[in-house]
Amino acid sequence: MAFNAKALLDQLFGQGQAMLGERGANGDARSRRSRDEGAFGRFGGGMAAGGALGLLLGNKRVRRLGGGALSHGGAAVLGAMAYRGYTEWQAQQGGKRQAEAPRTLDRVPESEAEAQSRAVLIVVVGAARADGHIDQRERRLIESEIERMGAAQELRDWLDAELGRPLDPAAIAAAADSQVVASEMYLASRLVVDEENFMERAYLDELAHCMGLDSELQRRLDQQVVAARSG
Repeated sequence: MAFNAKALLDQLFGQGQAMLGERGANGDARSRRSRDEGAFGRFGGGMAAGGALGLLLGNKRVRRLGGGALSHGGAAVLGAMAYRGYTEWQAQQGGKRQAEAPRTLDRVPESEAEAQSRAVLIVVVGAARADGHIDQRERRLIESEIERMGAAQELRDWLDAELGRPLDPAAIAAAADSQVVASEMYLASRLVVDEENFMERAYLDELAHCMGLDSELQRRLDQQVVAARSG
């Protein structure tokens, strides 16, 4: 059975919110076992993939995805963020640039949203690898988690292929077939990476360059991330 990329993005954002909710009023995290059950126990059957990707990203990264306004709409909110940033940039261009209809994840039919969601998933996995932290031991752990949770074979094959290929921002950028999709991909990466980490920041900037993302558009998308996290 094929996996649903858009649903997987929704699950991933939701998992981040769940992890945020697993902290007590005094800010202390629960036991490791409780955290593990919170992270993966909800993703049985068709939802197993969310837990596997959460393991790939790590707790800190997953919490970034689930915070603020993102927790209230998942992939659709990512699309709305891209729409706002893109239309603001587009309006600033005036007559200097032909208008491109912003067909973002919140404004396209399911068939089109599925293709865009897969592009976003590709970039999320790439961003998770940007600091080089996924070694063979961690990869085996991820594969074991996917196996244990019974994720669809197509997802297992897809994730295995993504983890196996060299981390190449130019190859990842090729998944963006428009500036609108590039905006969504950049936003997803921006939400995952740690900007204080030089390697991750360099990866993000190189990805934006390879996608041909206008510097002003990039700035406006950055503003959307700040607003979403505080929302």
